[in-house]
Amino acid sequence: MAQDITLKVAGKPYRLSAATPEMEQLMRLAAADVSAMMTKFDARFPDSSPEDKLVFVAIQEAAGKLSAQKKMSNLIEEVEALQGDVEAYLEGMMKK
Repeated sequence: MAQDITLKVAGKPYRLSAATPEMEQLMRLAAADVSAMMTKFDARFPDSSPEDKLVFVAIQEAAGKLSAQKKMSNLIEEVEALQGDVEAYLEGMMKK
């Protein structure tokens, strides 16, 4: 059952709905992370608009997501290769 929650991002409250307690926890962590990044960008780019800083956050997060997806893809390929090696080894052992 979805639960309505209020999250503050960069000092502004947002009402959202979390489908599960786990999702609520992730959303709260994400909001805190975005707020922390906004604070860093406030210090680095004091003359930039809040919208620009949110774009910086979005690009940084999207790049992190893409990097994680690439690493996951590489890991899956490694696992599949290892699985093939194990299967070949076991087949060789059964022939002996």
